[in-house]
Amino acid sequence: MRLNEVVYTDAVPVDGYGPGFFRVGGEAREGPLLLSHRGAASWGGYDDHESLLALAGDVDVLFVGTGAEIAHIPADLRARLEEAGIGVEVMATGPACRSFNVLLSEGRRIALAALPV
Repeated sequence: MRLNEVVYTDAVPVDGYGPGFFRVGGEAREGPLLLSHRGAASWGGYDDHESLLALAGDVDVLFVGTGAEIAHIPADLRARLEEAGIGVEVMATGPACRSFNVLLSEGRRIALAALPV
């Protein structure tokens, strides 16, 4: 078996997560999180449309982590993101973090907006 080192370009992967926090780049961050090629930032949750729409043209897919369980995101948020040309994949936060890390390692144009578990 051949092992290859994973390279993440300018974006940083999710190292871990737990109740109310995420670990990104070895640093703990509390509350909802937005990760993209621009780095890690706090996210205002489903009402914070503007920080997600600012990713238009820079990302092809946005993973939305809905917490411990999968849930629907507000229809107006999904519609605005799709109108801006951003694909939306909604899943529980754990799978969203893992999917983000995998596609990030492949050099894909992705972002993650996640609510903590």
